[in-house]
Amino acid sequence: IHTHTAKAGVLGRLAAATCRVPLRVHTFHGHLLHGYFNRLISRVLVLVEKFLAWRTKALVAVGERVRDDLVVAAGIGRLDQYTVIPPGVAPAGPLDRESARVRLGLPLGVPVVLFVGRLTVIKRPDRLIEAMSYVLARRSDAVLAVAGEGGLLEETRRRAEPLGSAVRFLGWQPDIADLYVAADCVVLTSDSEGMPVTLIEAAMAGVPGVTTDVGSAREVVVDGVTGLVVASDASAVADGLLRLFDVELRDRLGAAARARAEAEFGTRRLIADHEALYERLMAELGAAARETDGG
Repeated sequence: IHTHTAKAGVLGRLAAATCRVPLRVHTFHGHLLHGYFNRLISRVLVLVEKFLAWRTKALVAVGERVRDDLVVAAGIGRLDQYTVIPPGVAPAGPLDRESARVRLGLPLGVPVVLFVGRLTVIKRPDRLIEAMSYVLARRSDAVLAVAGEGGLLEETRRRAEPLGSAVRFLGWQPDIADLYVAADCVVLTSDSEGMPVTLIEAAMAGVPGVTTDVGSAREVVVDGVTGLVVASDASAVADGLLRLFDVELRDRLGAAARARAEAEFGTRRLIADHEALYERLMAELGAAARETDGG
């Protein structure tokens, strides 16, 4: 049994233990240890995860920073239980930027910054809008496209009202390929992340990112090589975005981002990593059974 995400991880592993499933694996796509709940609830979650880790054969983290947060900072599981398997996404196909912008209602010939994600506290849409206000003070033709919904959607709309048509709310989009091909750069302003898939998807499309230094974001965006990693404040985010409005720099970082993403974050690598993990666990299970049976 291989479980994913917090709630399914609890229910699935308890069910697997009850049914005596011998191999139980769980993937942490991030964690809920910081920024989601108050201190008491966070402590309870840590205790639950510690108990479940004791009853789990193998733990998977989507990035080294996520693994270290769980093992070192929270004491969840042992280091030798963990395997790091980053996400994998399919390469982007050839698409036309002008057509994509027309379909999305975005203007042509201006810098477009893209944010993709849930509008929740941990994603810091307030920081996003503040950063865009700083950008517009120096580059008035820039546009921010916000793709996604969430509990802070209406509040974020209100924050963005003074910026007028420079901020476009696209809502939930079924075709993410159009989003990335229409953008000049992507931005992530979160306080906490696991391994941000939006940064990987953007990189696959050759679009560089500006990200706060959270979770395993730095494992996707190599600062100064495939994008920019900045401090967690609106001014630093704005400075990063303005740097990427330089066409020559943006194109160079975008090409490097695509090459690295295809090598390290493709679906074939993702499948191969899981196959290797399952084969190792099955071999260990078989060896243990032979020992129990006396060889």
